[in-house]
Amino acid sequence: MNSASRVVISRRSSGVEVFMRTRNHPTPKPTEAELGILNVLWERGELTVRELHDAHYRDDGTGYTTSLKMLQIMHAKGLVERDDSQRAHVYKAAVSKEITQKRFLTDIVQRVFDGSPSQLVLQALGGQPLASRQELDEIRALLDSIESGKHP
Repeated sequence: MNSASRVVISRRSSGVEVFMRTRNHPTPKPTEAELGILNVLWERGELTVRELHDAHYRDDGTGYTTSLKMLQIMHAKGLVERDDSQRAHVYKAAVSKEITQKRFLTDIVQRVFDGSPSQLVLQALGGQPLASRQELDEIRALLDSIESGKHP
């Protein structure tokens, strides 16, 4: 399914959650735990459950079956894609890091900064730690491109 689908969760009398995607709705915003998994997939690319588990959970005692269940839920939500053509299923992110970042940022701007991106920027740049010289140069370049009308 495409990114314009929505997850509907219903609970059967047996207690099993059923995930069903309906069209024309965006993929749900990832939870904190799902975002952690997506970060590993964005960094490393396609991974089996074992590879993801070893990379993400190796030191915190989380079981392999938790990793598997999280990926199954994320697949049902449309957050990851699964290649089940081989014995070990391979997962990859179905949503881009950039789009996910924009989605979270838009939400923060609306909820915390009364819809003002400039207030977010001022708070971010004025806080600690201070932006590095390289980051400031990148910000200046972005501002220059916006002012010259060359920014998309």
